[in-house]
Amino acid sequence: MKKSAAIIISVLFSGLALFAQVTTDDAGFRVPEDRIRTGNEGFASEEFRRGVQAYYKGAFNEAIVQFEKALAYLPDDNLILDWLGKAYYKAGLEGSALSYWNNASENGYGGLLLENKIEIVRERRVTGDSTDKLMRFSEAGAFPGEFKGNLIFSGPVSVQPNYDGTMWVAAYNTNEVILLNQNGKVVNRIEGPVNGFDRPSDIIRLHDGNLLVCEQAGDRLALLNPKGRFEKYIGSKGRGTGQVVGPLYLAQDYLERIYVTDYGNRRIDVFDKDGEPVFFFGKKSGDFAGLKGPTGIAVIDESVFVADDQTGSIYEFDRAGNFIRELVEKGTFKKPEAIKYWNGSLIVCDSNRVVSVDSDSGAIFEYVRTGNAPSRVTSASPDVNGNVIVTDFTANEVYVMSKVQELVGGLFVQIEQIDASKFPNVTVELRVENRHRQPVVGLQEENFYLTENMRPVSKLKLLGAASNNTDADITIIIDRSINSAEYAREIESSVKEVAASMNGIGTLRIVAAGAIPAVEYVGRPDLLGDFSLEALKTKQTKSAACDLALRLASNDLINAAKKRGIVLITAGAANSLTFEKYNLAELSSYMNNNSISLSVIQLDQGALGDELSYVAESTSGNTYYVFRPQGLSDVVKDIIELPQGIYQLSFTSAMSTNFGTNYLPLESEVYLLNRSGRDETGYFAPLQ
Repeated sequence: MKKSAAIIISVLFSGLALFAQVTTDDAGFRVPEDRIRTGNEGFASEEFRRGVQAYYKGAFNEAIVQFEKALAYLPDDNLILDWLGKAYYKAGLEGSALSYWNNASENGYGGLLLENKIEIVRERRVTGDSTDKLMRFSEAGAFPGEFKGNLIFSGPVSVQPNYDGTMWVAAYNTNEVILLNQNGKVVNRIEGPVNGFDRPSDIIRLHDGNLLVCEQAGDRLALLNPKGRFEKYIGSKGRGTGQVVGPLYLAQDYLERIYVTDYGNRRIDVFDKDGEPVFFFGKKSGDFAGLKGPTGIAVIDESVFVADDQTGSIYEFDRAGNFIRELVEKGTFKKPEAIKYWNGSLIVCDSNRVVSVDSDSGAIFEYVRTGNAPSRVTSASPDVNGNVIVTDFTANEVYVMSKVQELVGGLFVQIEQIDASKFPNVTVELRVENRHRQPVVGLQEENFYLTENMRPVSKLKLLGAASNNTDADITIIIDRSINSAEYAREIESSVKEVAASMNGIGTLRIVAAGAIPAVEYVGRPDLLGDFSLEALKTKQTKSAACDLALRLASNDLINAAKKRGIVLITAGAANSLTFEKYNLAELSSYMNNNSISLSVIQLDQGALGDELSYVAESTSGNTYYVFRPQGLSDVVKDIIELPQGIYQLSFTSAMSTNFGTNYLPLESEVYLLNRSGRDETGYFAPLQ
């Protein structure tokens, strides 16, 4: 009786006990010397081990089956409950995941860490993945121009965030452009050609990836390659077409034309994508008195918005330079500077504040105010992490501004994959997000702290970040419903254009969305130059099972390249695409939890069905019209530039594996400025 009681108490005491087979192992699991594993524990251990291995291979349905079997042997084991929740979460069944996590939490397992995970996932399901765009910001961190008496930069006047989390900063006083990472460290420093920059006032990234720097005192624009190497000058000093006097800020439209606010000439100069002058506008005409002091500029579709620091207003023109209206009345701003476009609104810097201006109504919302200290914010640009990066010329600082809710909520860290096949050398893959599923990009090795059973790991090394990848795996879904039948030529050209824009890199899949979706092609994208719909085996149908096609396409992308996406080519009619088998929330969660976006190429100009619009918007995908002027080459580029908060690290384990039977715990903490997050999991070494 005593021995049976001891066994029962040991099982109930810890969900980890069933995996320890020695009296005291290096992992710290204490087991009585006379401990005998029960039959149920042995069976559960085997099923659990298989489940963990399946999970790390991306076979989440298989993992669920194995964990369910393990739970059948030990119904109250909290560790199994936790892992079953993880597998359901990755499979997109977040409701089931929450149920198992709640059971474990109510049993006293997981502490605050599990409670926080439950809260975040539950909040996402109720409120969605994004927060209200009109929310006040607060300082999450600051990068000063001086540190311990050493000058780093002086007079930051403009910032250009990059999709890998770094940011270019134009330093007016020190005549340079510097590249900072998310921790504020200088990664690169560019001083221009041999004669250097002459008071750089703005920097933007052009559509082709090149950088363009506006030199106010030099009366010219400097074109740099993506790495910052000087290529050529655009424009010269003067009053004629293509000439500038004291240029300040830059913008580019969807046809790649370049717009420059020419402060000295009181006008806007326009150049084509090659830097050749086209025309200028902004002079007095009709009821418009003319620009007095043009500063910030932004282009949204067919509209050009220009701030004027002499009138304190913002004016709207069309892309031909015709005056449309005064967006806000004169005197609204004191000294407006740069304008950027974000979330349907204009971000305007004005003295010591950053405000949002609705581009339709002119309604104003104040994002942030820097305080009463001497301050002159000149540029505020959204970065890939949902922050706003602000340059303060007078204070000589670059601020990272975050939504207040994000500062309070911290980071959501998930250990997604562990490869211990070369144990004791272990490779770990982590995903870092904020509370609203937005990836956190640009972290460095110093931002990570890994421990094994609370002991720091040795030889920790950051191997790479998915945000740095420059290629993607793409799955094209072709709508085979009768509504899309009349667009055969457009479908074929779309497939060819998307395939060509992959530049022969990555894997391209084609799924035909018929009554029963099927995979039609898997291979190199450059082999589809002669693609024809006649090669598809899937026949046309009255309505296409879109949800099944999306699920099928997602399944094949689980273990694909870290940057991956689905591109649906469709006429988009609501009655031609069906969503009958999968819950929309679960479908989009499955894609989101595995970093898969849905973009849509529309063959007609009708509105997308509500279901399709929901999935595309929920997964941060874009919608493209097949006949848009700039073509479809941006589709792959946009997928590659979608933020990915996935990181791969390696370390050398000091744990005892007991011939591969021990469950080895691993903890990860991530720090960024004044935010942090944590996750705990475990793995098995290979059997010996």
